[in-house]
Amino acid sequence: MSDYKKYDKGFINYAHRGASEYLPENTLLSFYTGVYMKANGIETDVRHTKDGVLVLFHDNTLERVTGDPRSVEECTLAELMELDVKKDGYTDKIVVFEDFLAKFAFRDILFAIELKGEGVEKDTADLLRKYGLEKKAIITSFQLEYLKNFIAYAPEFEFGLLTKEVTPELEAELLSMGATEICPRATLMTAEDVERWHKMGFRVRAWGIKDEEIMKFAYDAGVDGMTCNFPDKLEEYRK
Repeated sequence: MSDYKKYDKGFINYAHRGASEYLPENTLLSFYTGVYMKANGIETDVRHTKDGVLVLFHDNTLERVTGDPRSVEECTLAELMELDVKKDGYTDKIVVFEDFLAKFAFRDILFAIELKGEGVEKDTADLLRKYGLEKKAIITSFQLEYLKNFIAYAPEFEFGLLTKEVTPELEAELLSMGATEICPRATLMTAEDVERWHKMGFRVRAWGIKDEEIMKFAYDAGVDGMTCNFPDKLEEYRK
């Protein structure tokens, strides 16, 4: 069984794709604003372009935030750079993962890196190692197979599973794999669940924080962190 206190890093306010409530998600504008809003963590998503470059992008297609119906995986980096990521009158560009690391890895924050596309595990690990983030990054995914592939190649990193449902069987598998974090949907957990996971040795990071009421519920339930689109409001509530 894991030692929960061994992995205790304090509460982490992860700017979810940056300050994505206000600005184009997964862009430098959004990430910088999240840090300005006192987030002590950044959550983002990695995918491969058609020509093998890791970029930060969440959705399966580009359409919602750029209007282009293709996927990241169908485009070269040059093609992606022709697009604008848009929100509420603001625009910015899709970010190359290494460019992001060059600008943020040195900062006193933690990183939650979600593996979104197939086959990104090795390149993601290599870049995180290059920037010395073995102790500052936690690897997550909804796909257990991606996590298994990642830790087989880079076992020095902490990792956790994003999930909508946590069963006893899943808890046991995560413990056997050496996972240090469980990431449940905020609305599908209770304070009793959080206490039980802590006793098992897991940190708990909630996701799906759609509004301030869910944010307050998750924080009061005792989670160790959450991915939040509005890190300023979370920081204000914590104070």
